[in-house]
Amino acid sequence: MKRILVAIVSLVFILPGAGAQDVTPLSLKDCMDYAMKHNYSVKNAQIDVLIQQAQNNQTLSASMPHVNGKVDITDFDIAQKSFIESGTFPIPGKTPVKGEVDAFSLSIPWTSSASFTASQLIFDGSVFVAVKARNSVLELARLNGKITEETVCYNVFKAYNSLVIAYRQYDIIKKSLVFARSMQHDAEVLKESGFAEKLDVDRGNVQINNLATDSMRIANMLDVSEQILKFQIGMELNKRIVLTDTAVNDRKQTTMALVNEPEHYENVLTYNQLKLALKLNEYNLNRYQMSALPTLSAFWSFGYNNGYMKFKQLTLNNWLPSSIIGVSMSVPIFNGFMRKNQVTEAKLNIEKTKNNIEAVKQGIDFQVSTSRTNLKNAILQTQSQHRNLDLSNDVLELAQKKYKAGVGSSMEVTQAQTEMLRAQNNYFSALLDIINAEADLKKALGLMKP
Repeated sequence: MKRILVAIVSLVFILPGAGAQDVTPLSLKDCMDYAMKHNYSVKNAQIDVLIQQAQNNQTLSASMPHVNGKVDITDFDIAQKSFIESGTFPIPGKTPVKGEVDAFSLSIPWTSSASFTASQLIFDGSVFVAVKARNSVLELARLNGKITEETVCYNVFKAYNSLVIAYRQYDIIKKSLVFARSMQHDAEVLKESGFAEKLDVDRGNVQINNLATDSMRIANMLDVSEQILKFQIGMELNKRIVLTDTAVNDRKQTTMALVNEPEHYENVLTYNQLKLALKLNEYNLNRYQMSALPTLSAFWSFGYNNGYMKFKQLTLNNWLPSSIIGVSMSVPIFNGFMRKNQVTEAKLNIEKTKNNIEAVKQGIDFQVSTSRTNLKNAILQTQSQHRNLDLSNDVLELAQKKYKAGVGSSMEVTQAQTEMLRAQNNYFSALLDIINAEADLKKALGLMKP
């Protein structure tokens, strides 16, 4: 029973619910579907995909035309002066002095201009590679979201089935408590009639107290566990739920088929994640290599400018047009070996990612092998514990018959019931091992899907 209690305490996963007043039946698939809509990790993963789409659009905008408008109005409050040799040009009110300079201003008090500039990047190696890689970056974001969904489904699978087992265990304890109280009543009647001793009554009271304590403790833990499940998925805590996939011991055929499921690396999301990371690292290397090529862009600027003595003359019709059309080329020559070191770093990251891929493949092999072995052992253990449970039920039934026939003692019944409870605990513990091993194997094989 201790392992079942530990499993209940450790439930921190999700379980969707229904309305505040009605009880809604929920299957395991219902829980997973609910998690895909309400689990906050899944929500954030979906937002990450949208963020990546926005970032991709930002990258794409670098290859599109850029148009800017500009309007200037300038008041030369104190205009800058220019200097020439005195007498070069006649200046009103100024007598030329040989060997000196004259200061004068060529600016008028007010000037204004209005223009717009259009530019188009023709070729930039780094931008070209970034645009080419944007689909792979978006795919990586989506894959990260799928990994999050897989993790949530893994947790839901274990939590749901563990909770099913815990509730079944709780029901058995309640039934055992009812039976123990019935036996206690019979013992008290027999004691009053002189056919039973006080020891038999006390022994029954001890058993009832233990079962009642266990029953209350598990009931409280189940309630807390359910609240934790609801909290994890953002569910209102006052909603009531009931689990419907309760036949965990009837999935033996499915479980046995899973043991023989073939292994494919391509089904494992972490493997695909690293394959995409390798592709992106290769794009990164290509980007640094392309940065050695010249950058070419075209531009066109068109506008009007005006000059006047007073601000109120701004609207005078003396605006003059101007236009500039050109092509600009920037040629990288030397940047202090930065590009060389960037290329070296990119190559090393590619090598590192390749090593990580091989390590993940080894890890998948190890996880699949270990999970298969654990699942086989859990199946064998469950079969053995099920036989023990059948035997303990037979022993308890025989002890009850003997007790009712007057040829058996209450101690014999109590011991048989205790052994039956122990056999049930062992059986459900073995079922819990199957659930954990099945979840681990499905995840290792990449079969844990919403």
